[in-house]
Amino acid sequence: MANFVNMDIFSNYQKYIDNEQELRENIRIVVREIEQLAKEAQIKLQIIHSDLSQISGACGLARKQIEACSEKYQKLAGLVPPGQYYRYSDHWTYITQRLIFLIALVIYLEAGFLVTRETVAEMLGLKTNQADGFHLDVEDYLLGILQLASELSRFATNSVTMGDYERPLNISHFIGDLNTGFRLLNLKNDGLRKRFDALKYDVKKIEEVVYDVSIRGLSNKEKEQQPEE
Repeated sequence: MANFVNMDIFSNYQKYIDNEQELRENIRIVVREIEQLAKEAQIKLQIIHSDLSQISGACGLARKQIEACSEKYQKLAGLVPPGQYYRYSDHWTYITQRLIFLIALVIYLEAGFLVTRETVAEMLGLKTNQADGFHLDVEDYLLGILQLASELSRFATNSVTMGDYERPLNISHFIGDLNTGFRLLNLKNDGLRKRFDALKYDVKKIEEVVYDVSIRGLSNKEKEQQPEE
């Protein structure tokens, strides 16, 4: 009796499935290495919430971990077939956003301004143009930047606890400008829109810290404590 189904078809399908699973596993291995480096960088930066004198050193140590991620992204770029970035991007999207946040935090702590997408891409060894292959997606950049607001709202509160009463005001100005910038965008992505909606709570929290410092006159405390000549 003749077979109505060619079994070779399914053998070929199995080869495709096996190759796909192997590729995804290789991608996951590299992503886990990136996650570990990002985790170490974040641990280094946590000292800013308890010791302001350690900010410079923490940024330097975090930079080393972040720079090491560039080589890992090059491995990913070599694994992903041309033109299939978004087919596999779910593996590295979250950790890339996390690294963007960490880079933005380091740049803010060191220089006080918002890092550009181009600078982030350069630090991670990524392209900025989708046509060039493995690149830094615009929405990933924006989502990473939004994570910065939550961290800075926490930093503003802890700065007051550590006796720095001017820093919250600087953070408030920065986050205010960031909020204004995002309001210029017509956001279509649901995840990005929801995260942006949460920004108003970070703004409010920082404003409350600034108000508390102002109403209690803490920003002038050092001047008041200086002995009269």
